[in-house]
Amino acid sequence: MGIMGYLRERMGKILAISIGFSLFIFVALDVAKSGGSFFKEDRNVLGEAAGEQIKYDEFTKKVEQSSAQFRQGPGSLSPQITSYVQENVWNIMLRQALLKKEVDKVDLEVGADELNSMVEGNNPDQQIVRAFSDPKTGQYDKSRVMSFLQQLPKLSPDIQNQWKGFVDDLADSKLSEKYVSLVSNGLYVNSLDAKDEYAAKNKIVNFKYVTLPYSSIPDNKVTVTDEDYKSYYDEHKAEFNNPYESRTFDYVSFNAAPSKADSVDAKKQADKLAADFKTSTNDSLFVQINAETKTNPVYVHKGRLGNPKLDSVMFNAPNGFIYGPYMANGSYNVAKLVDSHTEPDSVKARHILIDESVIGHEKALARADSLKKQIEGGKSFADLATLFSSDKGSAVKGGDLGTFGRGAMVAPFDDAVFSGKKGDLKIVTTQFGVHLIEIEDTKGSSKVAKVAVVDVPLRASSTTQTAVYSKAQGFMASLTKDNFDQLAKKDGLKKQTATDVSGTAASVMGIPSARDLVRWAFGAQKGDVSDKVYIEGDQYVVARLVQIKPQGTLSVEDVKKQIQPMVLNQVKGKQLAAKLQSALGGSTTIDQVAQKSGVKVTPIQNMVFANPVIPGSAAEYKLIGTIFGSQPGKLSKPVAGQAGVYVFDVDSFTNPPALADAIRIKQQLGQALMQRADSQIFDALKDKANVKDYRAKYL
Repeated sequence: MGIMGYLRERMGKILAISIGFSLFIFVALDVAKSGGSFFKEDRNVLGEAAGEQIKYDEFTKKVEQSSAQFRQGPGSLSPQITSYVQENVWNIMLRQALLKKEVDKVDLEVGADELNSMVEGNNPDQQIVRAFSDPKTGQYDKSRVMSFLQQLPKLSPDIQNQWKGFVDDLADSKLSEKYVSLVSNGLYVNSLDAKDEYAAKNKIVNFKYVTLPYSSIPDNKVTVTDEDYKSYYDEHKAEFNNPYESRTFDYVSFNAAPSKADSVDAKKQADKLAADFKTSTNDSLFVQINAETKTNPVYVHKGRLGNPKLDSVMFNAPNGFIYGPYMANGSYNVAKLVDSHTEPDSVKARHILIDESVIGHEKALARADSLKKQIEGGKSFADLATLFSSDKGSAVKGGDLGTFGRGAMVAPFDDAVFSGKKGDLKIVTTQFGVHLIEIEDTKGSSKVAKVAVVDVPLRASSTTQTAVYSKAQGFMASLTKDNFDQLAKKDGLKKQTATDVSGTAASVMGIPSARDLVRWAFGAQKGDVSDKVYIEGDQYVVARLVQIKPQGTLSVEDVKKQIQPMVLNQVKGKQLAAKLQSALGGSTTIDQVAQKSGVKVTPIQNMVFANPVIPGSAAEYKLIGTIFGSQPGKLSKPVAGQAGVYVFDVDSFTNPPALADAIRIKQQLGQALMQRADSQIFDALKDKANVKDYRAKYL
């Protein structure tokens, strides 16, 4: 009764705990199936290293900032450039994560005074030097830094945040530099290292050899067993460490390039545009409305129109002349000569910039007009520029911009100064504000032309795309896990293989933009056929996943295809070594071995250990290493090398003079060691840190 009473009293609690535990298991299993984390929100984690998380949102922010440096005008970057930027940012963030704990252990930091010195001091960081150099002279201009820092509080929050991120990266880079210096200072090259290096480059050996090349036995005459593969694998296991998980997939591509009918339609559209372009009175607006590539026309010198035929025609044509349609860069183009005239080759000018973002456009124009009248009344342009110009870089030089050619400045500024004459004062508005410009001098003269271009890209029509897509769909619908090769051959399709693709790859062989396809491959299982037809440019792709290589040490099966040539040579080597060993029986000279083996003796003179290349053959490290460890006048045992199996006889060694300058060699070795230190320290930290990379799921 005691036990029953105890249970009755506590039955409510027991049931609550049981139900709660069941719910926990249910939810946990659901989370596990979805790949999530029950106790923490991990969707923002792109990777982990040494216990530090690399956050996805921080990564994307840095990628966008870095991409801006590569982006020329509007539009997206190519997949290859995007991949490069992402990989670079990943390595930077990974490095920061790896170094965080290391620098904390040794109490390294970058202080406020040190950071200020890097940004605005007399010995600025090289990134600051590059960012604030005069574009005309290439020289660092400290006044540009000071001017920017003064304006920073007035700039947009986005720019302020970008600057903060830039300075934070400077500090992280400095910390990394300090840590690498700390470790590198512990590296040492001793006198024995110098002596070994000296001997390797200067001790000379003369020898003779005979060889039976692996190529002397046809591959089809060799039987390779699983034991042969395992034997080679066990000997070279350290070479098969896979730094990242990879996928290999076969694929076929259906070409959806524009048809002849598509080309005819695009040409008709271009012909119509040419007729309308001829009567247009606002050519810039016409380009913006009708062109695929919306580039505002600007004046250029002969040779800079980007098309030799167009260049030769336009500089001899009357204004309003229409050229085209003509084919260029995959589009039908129509060009119109808006204007041409003769102007100076270069101009010397100075300016006063009025920042209209502070006082408004109308007040900026009024101030520029007031300053112009003062200058016309005798006031010094240089003095007024120093007092009033928002361009502090030129203000300290009286507004001087130096001498420049067309294209060095923005188009409205260029048009103003190159259409004037010496002594003119002009007011012009650009995206930087209102400028009061004085033309101080002009030099030379030549013809320039302003050419407006509209383009009609040649693209596959929906009819063409639908027909090709239907073929690809039909092929995919007929696939099983086992008939990919047969079906491709039957349909006359060329099967291609993307080998060892990383999870972050932007392209694969034959497909310049393959991100979606790669993402599928990293979510599929071996033998799976692609879940849909992947449209990559004008290619419609169907794929089958054939291999998954995990991160870490690969198995024999994973590398079997890769090591097959070496295993074949190893098996051949045993046969060839047996043949040479038989020839060695009863032989006392290398010539006798050669005669019995049916080959010639090859003499080698003045070989050094540091350059183990056999003339006319390959680098034979094992052979040359064995030779330098041998005694003269003694026939060697068979040595399996890179190209074949060898037997050699050393004639003589010539030792170099005693080393007189060990210091110089130690310095050279030390410099080489230092150059490798940075990357090798990083690699060592990665090996130790158990880096987890989830980018394949996110990017």
